[in-house]
Amino acid sequence: MKELQSEQQYNELINKGNLIVLFSADWCGDCRFIEPDLPEIEEAFPEYTFIKVDRDKFIDICVENDILGIPSFLAYKEGKEVGRFVSKDRKTKEEVTNFIKGLPA
Repeated sequence: MKELQSEQQYNELINKGNLIVLFSADWCGDCRFIEPDLPEIEEAFPEYTFIKVDRDKFIDICVENDILGIPSFLAYKEGKEVGRFVSKDRKTKEEVTNFIKGLPA
């Protein structure tokens, strides 16, 4: 999963195609828990671009999107938010997969 490099990159990515954004941080144990499953999740959904946002580097993006707990996921299609899996709770591979499967086609 690629890591976000700038706010400009974030704005460009959300406005084109299908995007899944993972909000995370290096110190977050629950974020580390889901990390080993991310390559398999990405592979299962090739129609999406996946990007990881470090909440400590991009706190403004987190505030703008009401991301108060991590790990959290936002989904965008052509510039519009179409789903969010946002909480401070640990997430399993099955929960993340079900979230993505439940997004509008």
